[in-house]
Amino acid sequence: MLNNTNFKPHIYEGFKNESAKPHFWMSSQKWINETNAIGIISKSGRYGGGTYAHSDIAFKFASWISAEFELYLIREFKRLKEEEQKQLGWTAKREFAKINLAIILIYSKVKLCG
Repeated sequence: MLNNTNFKPHIYEGFKNESAKPHFWMSSQKWINETNAIGIISKSGRYGGGTYAHSDIAFKFASWISAEFELYLIREFKRLKEEEQKQLGWTAKREFAKINLAIILIYSKVKLCG
């Protein structure tokens, strides 16, 4: 798969088909162990136990649970990209001006020497 060459897609397909049945039950540990999933850690125990996931997986899961959260993520992403573009815009204009000046100076020297 994308980042996990050891992932077992045939097991995933089996889970996907079984999930429509009313008796289907899945734990995070079963998912990890049977599909060779990476990016998810599941620990048993009263203290220190829990399920932890890579941020990409956690965001996808949270988006699936809550449409409101998904919209929040989209809006926040757009805001960050706009901020990035504002900063890059100034930097890019500055860099273009420097390059343009260098080209003019080189052209001037070639013209004077030639």
